[in-house]
Amino acid sequence: MSEWKERCEAEWGLKGAPLPDSRDWKAVYEAKPLGRNLLKNPTPHGLSKDTPPPEPDLLDEPDRGPPRFIPDGDFSGWTTSTETLPYDASGIPEGVVICALPTYSWFSMEQVVDLKAEGLWEELLDEFQPEIVVQDWYEESQLHVSIYQLHVKLLAADKSTVISEHTVNPTEDCSVYSHTWKEVSHVFSGYGPGVRYVQFLHRLKNQFFNGFFGTTFTGSSVMVNPTKTSS
Repeated sequence: MSEWKERCEAEWGLKGAPLPDSRDWKAVYEAKPLGRNLLKNPTPHGLSKDTPPPEPDLLDEPDRGPPRFIPDGDFSGWTTSTETLPYDASGIPEGVVICALPTYSWFSMEQVVDLKAEGLWEELLDEFQPEIVVQDWYEESQLHVSIYQLHVKLLAADKSTVISEHTVNPTEDCSVYSHTWKEVSHVFSGYGPGVRYVQFLHRLKNQFFNGFFGTTFTGSSVMVNPTKTSS
């Protein structure tokens, strides 16, 4: 066994995992594909989950400009899109004159992780099937009853065949103010052979009403751990 192969096996605890001699184990070791975050730019807002989210700025005067739908941040590494939602007048009694309603929008951010390009090898993914751990933190607020969605898919080599997926669509208690971070996480295990990509997509809701009020996030991660919990 080569020195680099021994290092990979020892440091990552890969006893029982397939370690074919055909691999360039020096390259695998230097890529460090196991136990690190495979997402790029996981904190576009520059915030940490160890510090409470900043309180929103309240304007002294209403913003008279056009509605704004894109939050502040450096979203390099992410594919982004915006969906403006129709006005919701439900719950307003008939005959009431409506002067203005808030405008809501979803801001979507997506990354597709190429597991082989990150240094993982087919035999490990297909036979050993290590845990793929997804984690995210979003800002709890009273902005709306639904402010966050997460969709994660494990994809085959064609990038269209879904081998496993996980969706989160929580609801918020708008009657209680606890402005903090909320954790979302999931562990994929025993997912079957063929996984080559991880598609990570989350959506956060923004509101424009006399100013822009967004939902922030931090600490997004996709990690492959050298552990196997089920088959």
